[in-house]
Amino acid sequence: MDDSSGVLAGGILVCGAIALLLVLPVLQYVLLAILLAYVLYPLHERLARRIDSRLSAGGLITATALVVLFPLGLLLTVAVDQALRVFVAVREGRLGVESVQEFLREQLGVSVDLGRVVGSDLTFDAIFGSMGREDWSQLFSGVVGLFGSVSNVLLGLTVLLFLWYYLLTRGATLVGWLRDVSHLEPRVWNDLAERTDRLLWAVLVGNVAVAGVQAVFTGVGFAVVGLPNVVFWTFVTFALGLLPLLGASVVWVPAVGYLLVVDRPLAAVLLFAYGATVVTISDDYLRPLIGGREANLNPGLFVLGIAGGLFVLGPMGLFFGPVVLGTLKLLVELFARERPPSTSPAPAESAGPNRGRTSDGDERRAS
Repeated sequence: MDDSSGVLAGGILVCGAIALLLVLPVLQYVLLAILLAYVLYPLHERLARRIDSRLSAGGLITATALVVLFPLGLLLTVAVDQALRVFVAVREGRLGVESVQEFLREQLGVSVDLGRVVGSDLTFDAIFGSMGREDWSQLFSGVVGLFGSVSNVLLGLTVLLFLWYYLLTRGATLVGWLRDVSHLEPRVWNDLAERTDRLLWAVLVGNVAVAGVQAVFTGVGFAVVGLPNVVFWTFVTFALGLLPLLGASVVWVPAVGYLLVVDRPLAAVLLFAYGATVVTISDDYLRPLIGGREANLNPGLFVLGIAGGLFVLGPMGLFFGPVVLGTLKLLVELFARERPPSTSPAPAESAGPNRGRTSDGDERRAS
C-alpha cells in the first residue's frame, strides 16, 4: 500500500467512525426507513413506469402512513394500555387468579400467592406516576418517553421520511454505487445481490407477514371466546410468531388452559379446535406462499439474531438481527468459494535405500 492509499484508508476510518456516531442516535428510524423502502420498492418501481418517480414515492409514503403506520400506532397505544390493565388485574385478583391458585393447589399440591409473586408493594401509580389508566394524553406521553423527548421523536420522524423517500427514488443509484466501489466481478456481485435479496425477503417480508397473519387470527379467536385485552395478546402473538419453532401456539395453548381453569370448558374446546386448525395450518400454508424465497438460515442462528438484535439494535433488531447473521454467513460462503486454491509445493519424495543407484538392468544396458 503506497502513501496515498494509506492516507485515504485512514481518512475513511476516521470519517466512518464519525458517521457512525452521527447515525447511532437515529438508528431506529434509519432501520425502519430501510425496511419500509425495501418492502415498497417493487410497487414503486411499477408505479414509476406510469407516473413521475417523485410523485410515486410521495404517494406511497403518504398512503402507507395513513393506512398502516397511523392505525398501527393507535393499536400499539391500546396494547400498552391493555398490558397495564393486565398487570393491575393480576394484582387485584380480577383475572381469575383465585381459580388458578386453587387449580395449582388441588392438582399439583402447590400453594402460591400469585398476587404476592407479582409484588404486593407495587401499585399502578407507584410505577407509572400520575398517569391514569383512562388518561390517553398521559399514556401517549409515557409511550413517547420510551423513545426520548418529543423533539427527538420529531427529529427522528423527519429523518425517517426523508431517508424513506430517498431510498425509494434513488435506491437503484445507491446499489449501483456500492457495486462500483466493491470491485467485485459481475458474477460474484449478481450472486451476492440475489442471495441477499432472498434473505431480506424471507426475514423482513415472509416471516413478518406470517407472524402478522397468525397474530390477527389469534386475536379474532380470543375475541370470539370472550377473552379480555385482545389487542395486547395480538401484539404478544406477533412478537412470539417471529421466533421459529414457537409461533402463536405459545399464546393460545396457555389461553386454552386458562379457560379450563376458570371453568369454561366449551370455550376452551372451541379455542383449541380453532388454534389447532386455522392458526396452525395458516403457518404451514402461508410461510411457503409468502416467504417462498427461503433464507436458508439455521433456526438457531435465527433465534440468536433476534435476541442479539434486540439487545444491540433495539426494537428494529427484531427484524435486522437475523439479516446481519445471515449476511455474514453468505459472505463467508462466497469468500470460501472465490478464494484461490492453495499453491503450497508438493512434498518431496522420500529418499529410499536405492536412491541414486542404477538398477542391474540399467548397469547392463550401460555396459
